[in-house]
Amino acid sequence: MSKNVKSVIDEFNSSINMTPKDLESWLQTEESQSVGQKENDEESIGHKSGKRIIDLLQKKKDDYTDDDLSHMKKVVSYIHRHSAQQPQGEIEHTRWRYSLMNWGYDPLKAKS
Repeated sequence: MSKNVKSVIDEFNSSINMTPKDLESWLQTEESQSVGQKENDEESIGHKSGKRIIDLLQKKKDDYTDDDLSHMKKVVSYIHRHSAQQPQGEIEHTRWRYSLMNWGYDPLKAKS
């Protein structure tokens, strides 16, 4: 495994703070399905990404494809970019938090 590939995987794993089980449960909620950019009233981009993240977290490192690594980079970028836009005040019941959770990151959960 190249140093660059390892770096992508490590950054992805350190950016995600929800377990596959937590993320799967979250994606079934109304709150999860109520946020995100949608085309033609379909599933949001973030919601689709959440499903993909579950698969990636359960996959063996040696089985990652170039497409998987590309999605990992997209996830890391989204989490960093969206986290920087944190609104003022209470965030527990905000669309901002819900969107991040669709991408595998709960800003209220301490990183382990």
